[in-house]
Amino acid sequence: MMPLNSMPAAVARCAFQDAPGGPDTDPGRGPLATQELTPFLDAIATPVYLKPPQGPWQFANQACGELLGHPPNELLGRSETDLFSPEVAATFAWADQMVLAEGHPYEHQVTLTDGSGGHRTLQVHTTRVHGTGEEALLMVTLRDITPQQQVEQTLQRRSERERLLGAIAQHLLQSINPEELLQTTVNEVRRFLKIDWVLFYSFDPDYTGVVAESTGQNMPSLLGSSLETLAFIPADLMRYRQGEMQVIEDIRTTHLPSTYLEKLHQTQVRACLIMPIFQGDVLYGLVCALNQSRPRPWDDWEIETLQEVATQVGSAIKQARLYTQVQQLNTDLEAQVAQRTEQLQTALEFEATLKRITDRVRDSLDVNQIMLTAVQELTEALGAKGSNTALYDLEQGTSTIYYEYNSYNSSIPAYQGRVAQLDAFPEVYSQLLKGEYFQFCSMEPNPDRGYVAMLACPILDDRGVLGDLWLINSRDYGFRDIEIRLVQQVANQCAIAIRQARLYEAAQFQVAELERLNTLKDDFLSTVSHELRTPVTSMRVALQLLGVTLNQELNLDQDLDQPRSQQSRIARYFQILQEECEREICLINDLLDLQRLDVGNHPLQMEPIVLKTWLPSRVDSFIARAKSRDQSLQVQTAPALPVLHTDAASLERILAELLNNACKYTPPGESITLQVEPVPNSGESQVQFVITNTGVTIPKEELTRIFDKFYRVPSADPWKQGGTGLGLALVRKLARHLGGDVEVLCQHQSTCFTVTLPTQLALNR
Repeated sequence: MMPLNSMPAAVARCAFQDAPGGPDTDPGRGPLATQELTPFLDAIATPVYLKPPQGPWQFANQACGELLGHPPNELLGRSETDLFSPEVAATFAWADQMVLAEGHPYEHQVTLTDGSGGHRTLQVHTTRVHGTGEEALLMVTLRDITPQQQVEQTLQRRSERERLLGAIAQHLLQSINPEELLQTTVNEVRRFLKIDWVLFYSFDPDYTGVVAESTGQNMPSLLGSSLETLAFIPADLMRYRQGEMQVIEDIRTTHLPSTYLEKLHQTQVRACLIMPIFQGDVLYGLVCALNQSRPRPWDDWEIETLQEVATQVGSAIKQARLYTQVQQLNTDLEAQVAQRTEQLQTALEFEATLKRITDRVRDSLDVNQIMLTAVQELTEALGAKGSNTALYDLEQGTSTIYYEYNSYNSSIPAYQGRVAQLDAFPEVYSQLLKGEYFQFCSMEPNPDRGYVAMLACPILDDRGVLGDLWLINSRDYGFRDIEIRLVQQVANQCAIAIRQARLYEAAQFQVAELERLNTLKDDFLSTVSHELRTPVTSMRVALQLLGVTLNQELNLDQDLDQPRSQQSRIARYFQILQEECEREICLINDLLDLQRLDVGNHPLQMEPIVLKTWLPSRVDSFIARAKSRDQSLQVQTAPALPVLHTDAASLERILAELLNNACKYTPPGESITLQVEPVPNSGESQVQFVITNTGVTIPKEELTRIFDKFYRVPSADPWKQGGTGLGLALVRKLARHLGGDVEVLCQHQSTCFTVTLPTQLALNR
């Protein structure tokens, strides 16, 4: 691909070569060729003009006019001397000579200044396109590379800034000496800004004045100089303390006090940039960048960089000061290490003791074992002479010592089992009952122990004080804070363990009582059921015989076939007796079945069941019953049902109870559906029976109770048939006895019971 600057030259050469007569047959044809070349060059976006060597311009395209700010026709007949400064025009003349002398293109850069003081840098490409010597025609292309140079300058400044900050940061990592840091800073800042002089003035009370400087050759040193030498005035210091900086590009053009100017003249300073450095909120010092040789304009990026340097140095000085303080603190702390190490060792030993006591206490539900463990472990861990623990009876107002442990003299009489009245020692038990510990030395010798020191600590939890824990030692012994905390923590753990033990004891008593009551209830139900079964069965036989007699004498069957309103009183009374007798028999059978299921004494007679042929005969009676109540009952079976190995009687009982409930609670005009299908995506082969009836739902708050014994949903029997409340409890018991379960779901005015049973229960068992 041809470079951009060479494209106009190539076009020009082609135009001259294609002109009639060729490029060399008619030397006087130059202007004509230029006219023929104009359409080609005007179409090029690159600024281009044609001229003889060091002669006036013969052509300039539109792009060239836009670049130089003149219409192209105003540029014709003029030369670089007319358009540019002498220095720039001289570079163009030199380029012309180089092209003619060496015979190949020449490139150079020039910088132009516009009327507003702005600068532009142009890349100039000069090449010969026609003729030789003084008769040659030169083509000059111009390209504005100012944005590129600005980007390069920005990147270079950024790189220099990062190098400066990185050098200071690296030195900070290597040394935390403030003097070394300041010297490195002034050296790096001077190298970065390329100026004559950089110094640091300190306001540290320990050492004020110039403490670091970086200067060029043959320049005086100001190390140790004071504020007067640098011509600082109080107003300057106030401004610096407020975080302001001072930027002077030329002291001759600024309005400074005469004394200030005189001092600066003495040090030959022409320009300065002074930046405050803070250590926290305190002015620590000033970093001063000074130029002596000439005025110095300070660019914004230089000021911003010096601000970052000041911030970084302030943080570094603060860090160095903190490091010095830390070193001093470390020195002070080293003197406490031995003492703290001993305390730590004691704390670790006590922590291990507390964990051991806690594990043993919390694992026990025996109050006696809890108290024994506490006193023995504490006495040995603290090296005490003895200890004891007592439990309170707040209703009786007594304290009973449960356990006592003596580690030094087994001949001392035991206090275990001694009972004390709380009111008899108010100075002791008033504090303990408030949950406060205390230690004291006996004023009079104990007959058995002599003079002793004692620590009394209450055993309490969030519900109150349960008892106390006493530690006994020699008379001169003072229990330390860490020992008292250990005793308190052990007492707290004992309180938790005692409360757990008491709760466990109460729970065990309640469980035993509930088991006893449940056994009594089961025995009662079983006995009552068995005792009632015989007379009720006799009643059923008597009713059957009575029915035969009444049918023979009064034609009872014909009377019963009539509507209830047209039946005789004898028929109605007989029907009521028969229904109530059957209801009592069902109740007794349900109770006995539930009893057998509860004790695991319900027999199972496993047999294969082909559901498609088995179901119809079990559902026909319910279909007729639903039809008589203006209900519809449909049976839907999946095309491929597995053979079900289960107890047929139990399955029939489950379906009968659910269908009976559906017929009982479904309003007229609604539907009942029995769906039988295999359970999809189940790990084992299962079949589910789904009985859905519409027009009725069970309240959400009742769903958790419908499988309880004797529970009936209030106001949910539109046919007023009543019930025992045992049907669904029996369904769940039977379903689980067959290895399955039953679930209920109510939504959109429908109730759905789903019974899921395994197909291979016999093989599984």
